[in-house]
Amino acid sequence: MSALIDPEELAHETELVWLEDPTELDYVRQSLDRLPSRRGKPAYHRDGRMVGYAVLGKDAKPSRASGTFRRRVFWLLPHDRDQQPQGLYATGAPSEAVDPRTIRPQVKGYKTQRSEGGPASPAMLELGIVLPVE
Repeated sequence: MSALIDPEELAHETELVWLEDPTELDYVRQSLDRLPSRRGKPAYHRDGRMVGYAVLGKDAKPSRASGTFRRRVFWLLPHDRDQQPQGLYATGAPSEAVDPRTIRPQVKGYKTQRSEGGPASPAMLELGIVLPVE
């Protein structure tokens, strides 16, 4: 789950690579995966599709036990809002989901009104303000 990602686990991120335009997505799911390398597009073994991933710097150390690196992967499932706007997540979002506009290297991101599918108040819309949901 997104809330369970410790910011220290993101300390060696240097770049995020997006395979799709994140500004077109209300939310993305994120997870820390054990991967064999610091960089490059990882293999993807879930339903749905990978939409991005993190690249680690040279100072990132592999796990002593497995030799793998913990890297963030951003993904969506077939029943997520981008594919089924009136479906299960027409409002609300999965627990591991965050607004992709709030994600940066070394920053895990957070939910917002947009990622939760909830409307902003008319006054907020007029001012162009979107507050995070925490």
